[in-house]
Amino acid sequence: MNYTSTRNASLRFSSSHCFVQGISEEGGLFVPESFPVFSEREIAALADVPYSERAFRLLSRYLTDFSAKELRSCIAGAYGTAFDTPAVCPLRKLDGKTFVMELYHGPTLAFKDVALQILPHFLRIAKQKEGVSDTILILVATSGDTGKAALEGFADVDGMAIAVFFPNQGVSRMQQLQMTTQEGKNVFVCAVNGNFDDTQTGVKEIFTSPDVRAKLQEKHIRLSSANSINWGRLVPQIVYYFSAYADLLRENEIASGQPVDFVVPTGNFGDILAGYYAKRMGLPIRKLVCASNKNRVLTDFFETGVYDANRAFFKTASPSMDILISSNLERLLFELSGRDDAFVSDLMRQLKETGQYRLPDVMHRALTETWEAGCADEAQTARAIRDAFDRFGYCIDTHTAVGYAVQARRASDVPTVLLSTASPYKFPRAVLSAVEGTAPEDEFAAADRLAQLGVPMPDAIANLHDKAIRHKTVCEKATMAQAVLSWEGETL
Repeated sequence: MNYTSTRNASLRFSSSHCFVQGISEEGGLFVPESFPVFSEREIAALADVPYSERAFRLLSRYLTDFSAKELRSCIAGAYGTAFDTPAVCPLRKLDGKTFVMELYHGPTLAFKDVALQILPHFLRIAKQKEGVSDTILILVATSGDTGKAALEGFADVDGMAIAVFFPNQGVSRMQQLQMTTQEGKNVFVCAVNGNFDDTQTGVKEIFTSPDVRAKLQEKHIRLSSANSINWGRLVPQIVYYFSAYADLLRENEIASGQPVDFVVPTGNFGDILAGYYAKRMGLPIRKLVCASNKNRVLTDFFETGVYDANRAFFKTASPSMDILISSNLERLLFELSGRDDAFVSDLMRQLKETGQYRLPDVMHRALTETWEAGCADEAQTARAIRDAFDRFGYCIDTHTAVGYAVQARRASDVPTVLLSTASPYKFPRAVLSAVEGTAPEDEFAAADRLAQLGVPMPDAIANLHDKAIRHKTVCEKATMAQAVLSWEGETL
């Protein structure tokens, strides 16, 4: 399997090259040259094997430059002991046709762990295959969860370093503490005065700056990414869509070949894009439902065909979705346009220069065949948390609640899987306030109260209270590159 770029379809690279480089030199995103298709029989067979074997069967069709032994070692390293359940991404039934796939059983309590526990293993082997002896510096912009998950995955990994930027006062208190208390001789964490879009744009500018790359090369440092712009971050997420379907088959909730819907709370569009790729591979997905919070730029895009980032930015109780520029949408545009790299490049130019672009009507109409979209404001999100707790005794976080609220308004006659993207303990004040109508100011006191209500507290939160804050750097968007260049980590 080779890979090309959304902005230069003439390129051909191996998966190892894509993992190491992260983003194409002209700014495009790497995508597979084609999609491997699984038969109904192959999909049904996944019901009889554990998550690790499901991962192997799917990933081996994409990572053809990895030997079976190499790929199995990556999977074992990622999913062997890091998750608190052998199922990795267990499925829970809420009612007759609604299921929740819990993606937060990894070490940082967010869905990003599913990919970011395996990405360091991918990169270790990819470095060898590409003959790279330089230190790889993983550069991350985070709206909350990616940062900690990446830090956890890459801390003290030989030959690698990681720099994480997050919007100052734009993540939850628990998310910030998870990042700023991170240990490791090769880690750097910095708050940026601005929102996530400012932070993400700053990281992209660093990636595409010849001057920054040249200065880093003098130090024998090469940039790569752990954001979902990196194919190595995205491809593991395809697995859990197939795994959810396999679990439905195993529990006799559906018949082989029966279509299902997936509802996905998303901001940067990577999580739901993995579902689209799963559909292209033969998984019987009827609809992918894109759920947004008050920052409803994606909802408006699907409804109108116009992507318009020129709007008010809202800080919400679901901060990982507080995004106005959804990077992975570029990959969907590439497929919708018939892989027209010139078309995609022009749309991305328009977005950068004017903050918006419009799809041709025929392309917009094509979206409705697979996609639905909806959004939930703050009040609707809080009501969803309370409803799930009251009706099912089930506690969900603020991001999952956005998807729950959107699903509650849908009229669907097929089984539906809601992706639960984070533990409620990452946002204890907001969750507790929704459940009880009030919450203490202190996040840890709110967490203790959730535990009293019968919601098991993960060790990752229980152990966080007494950790020392190790990272206190704050910078402006304009000085992010300088922050990277001046950082003197022990491995740099």
